Amino acid sequence: MSSRERRSNRNGATLPLSAAAHQMFMMASAAGYGGEDDAVEADALVVALKSRTIPAADAVAQSLAALNWLRAQGCRQFFFKYCSTFDSTDAGNIGPVTDALLDALSAEVGAMAFTIACPAFSENGRTIYRGYLFVGDTLLNESGMENHPLTPMRDANLVRVLQRQTGSKVGLVRYDTVAKGVSTLRESFDALRGDGVRMAIADAVSDADLYVLGEACADLTLITGGSGVALGLPGNFPPWRRRSTCAGCGSARRSIRACPPPQRSSGLNQTVSKELPSCLASPLT
Repeated sequence: MSSRERRSNRNGATLPLSAAAHQMFMMASAAGYGGEDDAVEADALVVALKSRTIPAADAVAQSLAALNWLRAQGCRQFFFKYCSTFDSTDAGNIGPVTDALLDALSAEVGAMAFTIACPAFSENGRTIYRGYLFVGDTLLNESGMENHPLTPMRDANLVRVLQRQTGSKVGLVRYDTVAKGVSTLRESFDALRGDGVRMAIADAVSDADLYVLGEACADLTLITGGSGVALGLPGNFPPWRRRSTCAGCGSARRSIRACPPPQRSSGLNQTVSKELPSCLASPLT
């Protein structure tokens, strides 16, 4: 693994899984997939794509190729990981890739496809409240990211940002809903889906919120967000449920070691759940 890959592993969605003592298998590009019949023995498979700023059509194609390979490996839940500052433009690539993944997976969902979008990572000061992304105490569009040369972030309202990238209806899971816990969150997911919402920005201001969101998402086929939202996913996969998740851009397959549910802390203890989330397009840069 190169130093660049090690940095991605340290900062990306692989960290929550490796911290939970999962055996990780990471590939740094779509070219490394191999054949669909080439089984990989690992608790979590991660495919890291440099898809953040490439043309949207290329990002979609690479992400769907990763999805096909991960599904062939037995993954049932998928995690599309992106940056905690939601780096993107009105052309994408977060919206187009999420749409494509939902379309590809919708046949297995039964009901209308739905997912959350939550780039929050409180340990690094990225929090979301009423749909607005903060970097420390500063709104995203006042944090310096508004001057980014490739993905200038000039709007901190992520509902508006994501809506400009997709024809799908975008909604909001407000903090007061998150604070009421897993059952209320799942009810809100159902209500949003019933209202035609396909993607919903989810508020989170602490690691405790991310754990709650992760548990509430146990039955979603696709989850999207920054690496922080992966904190709550491993606990969904106790040792008696043995197949499937993808982190950052991957999936989990074999035995999964359960970790005790977290107290309200900022620790990285966790495990991967049920049919673990699989990550499809986690850029290295």
